[in-house]
Amino acid sequence: MFSYFLIYKPFGMLSQFTRESDHATLADLECTFAKDIYPVGRLDADSEGLLLLTNDNYLKTKLLEPRNRHNRTYYVQVEGEITSEACQKMADGVTISINGKSYLTLPASASPLEEPSLPERNPPIRFRKNIPTSWVSITLHEGKNRQVRRMTAAVGFPTLRLVRWAIGKINLADFGTDGAKPGDVWEVTDQEVRKLSL
Repeated sequence: MFSYFLIYKPFGMLSQFTRESDHATLADLECTFAKDIYPVGRLDADSEGLLLLTNDNYLKTKLLEPRNRHNRTYYVQVEGEITSEACQKMADGVTISINGKSYLTLPASASPLEEPSLPERNPPIRFRKNIPTSWVSITLHEGKNRQVRRMTAAVGFPTLRLVRWAIGKINLADFGTDGAKPGDVWEVTDQEVRKLSL
């Protein structure tokens, strides 16, 4: 019997159940998962947002296989006023460094975004009076280590806050009448899961 859960991973939590240093883990969520439930992919500790957990290995492989071009959308707060030129560069592909090697990112979608309605981050990002911030929406179908952060830095706009907003056609707005909050867990159906891989 397959089970599927979506969580809003909070800032500071590791995308794993195993304890490591003093970070919170998925085991700290207010939900008891079966022992065969694992996350599909990961969000690093200083990123937030949607994360899928399941025991469906076929779906896991399908979602993680780069050739399937599985979309994930991120809302990213950056330092400075993001420009259309910077967005176009990210959309076309930018060269980033991964493990000391240059890598050209695949074409993506990137566009300026009005400040989204999201819960406050805990702790909040550092406020700097003389430096404005702005938001950009980035949709990728690959997932290199810290890729979004490396992409925004490559075009001159360091990432301050990163929230995975959507996996496939499911997004954080789909859950909860009061809006999704960090730490929320939703069990989803087979039918809803199909939206993940579209």
